[in-house]
Parts: sequence; structure tokens; C-alpha cells
Amino acid sequence: MESPKGRTSPLMGSSPYSSPNIALLLRRRILSWTRETKLEPSISVHVGGKIFELHKAPLISKCGYFNKALQNSSEIELPEYFPGGSESFEMVMLFTYDFPLTIDPFNVSALRCVADFLEMTEEYHPLNLVERSDLYLNQVVFQNWDDTLIVLQKCIPLIPVSEELLIVSRCVESLAFMACMEILEPERKTNRPALSMQGLTGRNWNCEIVKGIAGQDLWIKDLIALPFEFFKQIIGSLRRQGMREKYVGPVVMFYANKWVLSKKTHKFWEETSEENGIEDANTKVITILEGIIDLLPLEEKAGTAIPVTFYFALLLRSLSLNIREDSKIKLHEKLVSILHLARHSDFLLPEKRNRSGSVGSSLEVETMERIVKMYVAGKRKIGSKGQTPLRDLSVVADSWDQYITEIASDPSLGIERFVQLIEVIPTVDRETHDHLYEAITTYLLEHSGLSSEQKTSLCNYIECRKLSHETCVHAVQNDQMPLRLIVQALFLQQLHTHQALKDCSDSFRYMQSSELAVTGTLTPNSASPYDGCPPSTSLSNKEYESASFRIQALEKEIISLKKSLQCENSAKVPSFRVMGLDGSNTSKRRKPLGQVKGCVGFGSMTWGSQRCAGRILKLFRRIGLLRKGKGKGMRK
Repeated sequence: MESPKGRTSPLMGSSPYSSPNIALLLRRRILSWTRETKLEPSISVHVGGKIFELHKAPLISKCGYFNKALQNSSEIELPEYFPGGSESFEMVMLFTYDFPLTIDPFNVSALRCVADFLEMTEEYHPLNLVERSDLYLNQVVFQNWDDTLIVLQKCIPLIPVSEELLIVSRCVESLAFMACMEILEPERKTNRPALSMQGLTGRNWNCEIVKGIAGQDLWIKDLIALPFEFFKQIIGSLRRQGMREKYVGPVVMFYANKWVLSKKTHKFWEETSEENGIEDANTKVITILEGIIDLLPLEEKAGTAIPVTFYFALLLRSLSLNIREDSKIKLHEKLVSILHLARHSDFLLPEKRNRSGSVGSSLEVETMERIVKMYVAGKRKIGSKGQTPLRDLSVVADSWDQYITEIASDPSLGIERFVQLIEVIPTVDRETHDHLYEAITTYLLEHSGLSSEQKTSLCNYIECRKLSHETCVHAVQNDQMPLRLIVQALFLQQLHTHQALKDCSDSFRYMQSSELAVTGTLTPNSASPYDGCPPSTSLSNKEYESASFRIQALEKEIISLKKSLQCENSAKVPSFRVMGLDGSNTSKRRKPLGQVKGCVGFGSMTWGSQRCAGRILKLFRRIGLLRKGKGKGMRK
């Protein structure tokens, strides 16, 4: 059996073996028969607008159809669905006149279909045209890749007869079998896969690069040139015959790249359409795209067979086409199954030149929001069944936070819509809040007109205990963050520092005692207290909640204190006493605002009353006690 290796693709034109003028040969053969038998043609046959004057004897000797039809009439009109039309009829008539007709890949499918219609079986003549055509198909065509491709292409105008006679299905099975052999052969010889997707890993989708990869294997190049109906059948046959999905999936991908994603193909269809170019081109693409979605690998094999970027390229293409709703759902489900393999840069963002209104209301963002929600719902369903939650959810959450960071920079994005995007993934499902913090910071910088309450409500989604050390340091210095979050970040940093020092100290004492027990003394090369320190332990939920509650209480007290101070400062007091920070009482006359000495300042406010100063000192003593209490707790 000849494989497609080492040859060029066959030309699907006319036969290089057949005579260029079958009609002329038939007329000569009829004249020759008339001279030999001394009989004039007595039968008129109408086919495809042509009339053929033929002899009765050759027709009834080999054709069961004419044997029955000519019993009552000498004039016959063949139906419009006669396979192959007048050209095929002329070839078959040459055969009935005993002309040495050459059967080749270009005409065998038409001869077989006409022979079946005219009932040219061995019942009427030995080795009739039906048997001769089948013999040629089995012994010649189906053993050769190029011949099978030619026959399959020639079956297109003969449908549905060519399908009913199983010519199409036999071509499909033969091509699938030879493709499987083509895959196995290089693997056996070189122990390497015949198809490699390494060139597409970690990069955005590029139709020209994918086209170049597809062209490296001629058998793939031939398959993706077929009409979609034939291609779909071949893919099904490849899977039935056991070809692994890592080879079948890329073939589907290459076909979609050529006929769905390529702008050149779409432009060609528009230019070659006779009437509505754009509408006709979109109709063709929609038909193929809906079929491609059905051919994509199953969920567990989707991410390993085809690059994730291909699915997002299909998703983006589908947004510009009016595909069926069930096809949309299938494509979304395919993306949900491999979403944990995607990067945030794969997620769809609207192009600025095509955008009208807020980015949050764009079709791309709404589609991505729907897909991520489907993913989260699926993972939560798994968790409700008692199964261990997968780490994949935190990976998707991280990608989603990076995605909304890019969206947050849009000035027209409202806070309600931004909150909706944050809540797509529940806060508890995020292992780290670093990218969420980045998204909120970006939003606050681009929307400086937000009130303090709005800023606080946004920052409430951030949990400081899920921030990295670097992000905590940044949060403390970030003037966009509310007081509560800054104090929480400072508190956590202090706890982590105390814990790290305690762990290092305990580790050093253990190493010292061990060395003393063995040698009785410390060597000059003894480890420092900071060598081999175990990582600091994370803060427990109980400690964190307790600290958060106390910080919130302090914050409320500061707010109420600020309001009361504002009220007191609004009153005009001629003179007052101020308690200094050292505890001494000092009498001072009232001075202009901002020139009072010995007073405690908070922000842009100045306090002058003894009562207010006492409350401030009391507040700072409570913060000091909080620190001491936590330090003692950590040393225990």
C-alpha cells in the first residue's frame, strides 16, 4: 500500500489517461457498428439536454435498465438525477459498444454510479461494468493514497449515489488506515512523534505559523483540503481505527485554522461569491465552525491534544458570527474543561478600535465572565460531593485577577461592574490575593473620584493574610489603601517577624545544645542563628479574626474621636490647658490655628483640650498593649 510520503498532492483535474473527446469516439464507434451490422441506430436516449441515437442490441445485452425499458418504447428520457450527466453516459456507451475503455481514478466513481443505475451486472454480461469498477477500486485505488484522494474528490458531484454505493465510505476508511500507518511508521523508526505542537506552546495564535506546521506533513495537507463533510467522516474513522488523540486533535486544529480562522480564506470567499460576498462567506464559516466544535476532543483529552490558545481563537471568531446557541454552549464547555491550563493573556479583551462604551459591558468580557462562572460552579459541585477540591481553581482565580487588572484601567468602568467582576470568584477560593490587590490598586488610581466609603468597600475584598511579604510592604506604603488595611498589614508583618525570629532562635538553641552534647564545646564554625531557619508559620484563623476585630474597634474609635474633635475645634475657646506628652501641665494662651505648641496632631487637625489629649494617649496605650500582648503570646 502506497503512503502519501515523498510525493506531491494530486491534481484533481481531468484524467491524464482518458481520451480528450469521448463524444467524438462514441460517434465513430456508432458509425463503425452501423457498417459492421448493416443496421441503423433505432433507439433515442435523452440525457442532460442531449439526444443519443444508439443501436438496441448493445444496450439490451449489457444494461438491465434498457432491457426492461425498450420493450415498449424506442425513445427513453433519463431522469435529471442521472449520475454524471451526459459525459458519464457517453463513457458507459463506449463500453457497451465493446470499446476498450480505460478505467482510472478520475472516471471510476462515475462509471460505477452509472453502471449501478443502468444495472450493468454479470446477470446480463460476464465481467460487466459493475464488477470491473469494483475490482479496480479494491485492487488499485484503495491501495494508493493519491488515487483514493482523487476518487473521493470525484465523488462530490455524484452524491448521493456515490454515498449509497459506499464509494465515499470506502475511500474514507482507506485514507484513515493509510494515515494511521503514516503516523506509526516514523514513530517506529525514530521513536519520536510524527506531529509536534512545541512551536505553538506559550505564544499567541498565529495562522501563518500554524499553516507552516501543517504543511510539514503532506498527508495532513491533503486531508485539510477536503470538503468538510468528507473531513468529518475521516476524523471519525481515525478515532475508530485507534489513532491517538494527540494526533487526531491537531488535524482538526489545522483544518479550522485553514477554513475558519484564516482571514485570507474568508477574503477569498467574499471575492469569489457571486452575490452577497460577506454573507455567503460567513455562512460557510459558520457551517464549518459548528462542525469543528463537535469534532473537538473530549474533556479529559482536550488540553493535552490541542494548545489552549486555539480554543480562545475559536471563541473570538465565534463572537463575530451568529452560530447556533447549542454550539456556543459546547464551545464554552470545552473551554471550561481546559481553563486551568490557560494564561491570563489568553483571555479575550476587546480591541479598542472596535469598542463602544465601557470595557466591562463588551461581549468579550461578558463571555469570559460567563465561562469563569461555569468553571467555578463546576468546581464547587465537585466539592459538594465530598471530593478533594483541586488546585486548578486557585490557578484560574489567579489568572482572573490578572485579567481584571487589565480591565481596571478603563476609566469608564463603574464600581458596581468592577465589584461584579471581583465576585466572579469567591474570596475564599483565592489562595493568594496579590493580583486582586493589584487590580484594586489599579482601579483606585484610575478612579480618583471615589469616596472613602467606596474605597473601603473595595478593599474589604482583600485579606492581608493572603498577601505576600512584598505586597504587604507595598500596601503599607500605598496611600490609596484605607487605614484598616494598612494597620492589618503592619500587624501581620510584626507577627511574621516575631515568629521568624522565635523559630530561628529556637533552631539555634537546639543546634547549640546538640553540639555541646556531642563535643562539649562550640566550634568556631558553629551555625549562626539565622542559618537553616524554618519558614515562618502562617497566622491562624482565630488569631487573625481576633486581631481584625480589635483593629476595627480601634478604627471606629478613631473615627468617632475625629468627629468629636472637629466639633470641639469649631467652638471658640479663649484659653485652655494642654497636657504634654511628658505628663506635665502647661498653660498657654490661644494661638492661631497651626501654631499651637505641645499639642498632639493627627493628619491636618490640631487638638488643644486636655480631654482630647487624654483620649489620644489612651488610644496609643491600647495599641502598645496590643503589641505587647501578641509578643507574649508568640513567646509562649
